[in-house]
Amino acid sequence: MIRIVLMIKLSGNLHLMGVSIKHGTTAIIPPKEPVYLEGPKSRSYELGFAFRVFWQFLKGFRTLHFTGPCITVFGSARFKEDNIYYANARGFGKRIAELGFATMTGGGPGIMEAANRGAFENGGVSIGCNIQLPFEQKPNTYLNKSITFEHFFVRKVILVKYSYAFIIMPGGFGTMDEFFEILTLVQTKTVTNFPIVLFGKEYYKPLMEMIEWMVERGTISKEDLSLVLLTDDEDEAMNHIQTYVKSNYKVKSRKRFWWLLEKR
Repeated sequence: MIRIVLMIKLSGNLHLMGVSIKHGTTAIIPPKEPVYLEGPKSRSYELGFAFRVFWQFLKGFRTLHFTGPCITVFGSARFKEDNIYYANARGFGKRIAELGFATMTGGGPGIMEAANRGAFENGGVSIGCNIQLPFEQKPNTYLNKSITFEHFFVRKVILVKYSYAFIIMPGGFGTMDEFFEILTLVQTKTVTNFPIVLFGKEYYKPLMEMIEWMVERGTISKEDLSLVLLTDDEDEAMNHIQTYVKSNYKVKSRKRFWWLLEKR
């Protein structure tokens, strides 16, 4: 296994993964303790890890069971309020609330904050599924419900599980990871063929050209291009989502059981 750690010069010793290093350096991004992908561990550790993961899933299921149908908005955490995509995401949050759906995001700043804000300010349900990170990610202030997860894979399951459509705003590695994860699930029919909107023609033009090149090379089918709507128009995006969801699904209320401590 090859491990790469970014280092900067600081005075004092470094304690990394329980090992003291006396070279006057420390990690820019503190490593998570323990790192669960570094290979086999003891049976007791693996069992404990499995229970911790189960507990995270259970927490997510309990928190969101009565939320109702959601539309998830993905995008960069780094855009500020003066960015045009922030304004677009805020508009989507407002439109999602008007449609009667909850707005779900990763719960952080940037695009996530904007979508939550649009829903929150217009009387909609605003949900954030946050992640424990050593940098960048803190819950925004426009949330009705907020859950913080320890692992990305648990968070991604929850972001997909309760959503009937996905809006992919401009973003970085995390957004691309979420986009291709959802696209793969829909393409392989692992989940229902929910609408996927890729918003930002100029931003995503190189990506779409790459996808079209993949079609030419035969690594994906031409029909796969129809799984994504690329647009710059909020009306077109919401009409695409509304037409599909309202013609295919009917919202049913869930019964609450007092003996499961389910609050009204």
